[in-house]
Amino acid sequence: MNTAALLAATARSFGQARAVSLGERPIWNYAQLHERVARLAGGLRRHPSVQAGDRIALVMKNCPAYFELMWAGWHAGLCIVPVNAKLHPREIAFILEHCGVKLCFVSPDSGIDQLSMGSQPSALARIISIDDDEYRALFSDDPLPLQPVDEAQPAWLFYTSGTTGRPKGATLTHRNLLAMTLRYYADVDQLSSDDTMIHAAPLSHGGGLYSLPQIARGGHQVVPDSLGFDPSEMVDLIGGYRKVTFFGAPTMVMRMVNDPSNTRLKLAHMKTLFYGGAPMYLEDLKRAMGVFDGCLMQMYGQGETPNTISYVSKAMHADRSHPRYDERLSSVGIARTGVEVRVVDADDRDLPPGEIGEVICRSDVVMAGYWNNPTANESALRGGWLHTGDLATFDSDGFLTLKDRAKDLIISGGSNIYPREVEEALLLHPALHEVSVIGRRHADWGEEVVAFIVLRPGQSVSDAELDQVVIDNIARFKRPKQYIRVDSLPKSNYGKILKTELRQLLARG
Repeated sequence: MNTAALLAATARSFGQARAVSLGERPIWNYAQLHERVARLAGGLRRHPSVQAGDRIALVMKNCPAYFELMWAGWHAGLCIVPVNAKLHPREIAFILEHCGVKLCFVSPDSGIDQLSMGSQPSALARIISIDDDEYRALFSDDPLPLQPVDEAQPAWLFYTSGTTGRPKGATLTHRNLLAMTLRYYADVDQLSSDDTMIHAAPLSHGGGLYSLPQIARGGHQVVPDSLGFDPSEMVDLIGGYRKVTFFGAPTMVMRMVNDPSNTRLKLAHMKTLFYGGAPMYLEDLKRAMGVFDGCLMQMYGQGETPNTISYVSKAMHADRSHPRYDERLSSVGIARTGVEVRVVDADDRDLPPGEIGEVICRSDVVMAGYWNNPTANESALRGGWLHTGDLATFDSDGFLTLKDRAKDLIISGGSNIYPREVEEALLLHPALHEVSVIGRRHADWGEEVVAFIVLRPGQSVSDAELDQVVIDNIARFKRPKQYIRVDSLPKSNYGKILKTELRQLLARG
């Protein structure tokens, strides 16, 4: 089944229902959205460089056009490659090259062009701004009939950062997306054309994929006027709509909790606020419950199995009389419907409750594999199970509690930052001998990046110079907020840098 059949069915049954709005301004109803999608799909397939099954990239901020491009790509039998618009152009160039993107759609004034990327990805035919006549011309073709696809055909190719410094493309098929959609109805909410979802988190990530179950039931999709996240704007939008759902990284949730505008929040207009993507500290969660009481829900997943490993339901949040209430709030909940979750040792043997091991899972939502990366597939999908790299423990009731994030992942403002990619960028500076990057807790952003550096003998370097080498090679948001100069880095007998000792050193100040 082609994922785009979901939109076609909605347009047939709920054509006059609101489909997409920008802030409080309606943009399209479902009949209009489907008409634009079918015409845009025709323009895509008739482009001389595009054939069935090809990849098109969306390097865009949140905007109404994101929805029509997503669904037009699927309607045309193509695969969508969502790319974080905050990435450095050279990071974007790697993604486009790695999966052979044919067309790349960008936001106006994105600054993404051949010069900024350093080189032209070999398969890339055009970079098209959604504000240009070239984009508008794609709608001049006749509507394209919905293209048949095999359910195993790639539909969404999500690049998740890797500790090797190169991102890996998690390949989600049409079957994966349908399975994810159905599990939303099983575990989260039943939906109708009365529902509204506000998209303040990036559509290029999990929150964007959760527009699928909404659109399949005629739900109203709203992009804030700011095209991003502002607490006061969110409060106003919630006040203007009913049955509101939105996804928020813990940092976003806490910014709303801490913002004076929350005194205007019309809680009766809220339906579900699902949070995830980073740890939510217990005390922060309890404060959030004071503002969003009755609508909080936690989702645990990865790009390889989007939003769909385990959950803490709204009912579990509300069950204050449970004797292990705090423990459950501190967990990531129980397995999602139809998802098998295990905690295993190094030999993939199940561990009893209370013992810490790696989280592995299996379901129809788990990716088909990493794009063009058989070595990573052999490791991540061995035995038919997705090995998440996360360390956790089960309790006797099947509640899963994460103990550590594998590979020293730093999550700042809801965005993943892997220390090695920052370390490799910094080591391009000739004055540096060694570097180790860790995360430090930050009240607003969750975590921030700190770099410990060892200089080569007789060398010196300013913080500004180090900032520049990072900005020249990777995204600005990955830049360290502090550089700590040390004589040497603590290491094990095997030469491994002991980041635990660096964290202790940081804590001592």
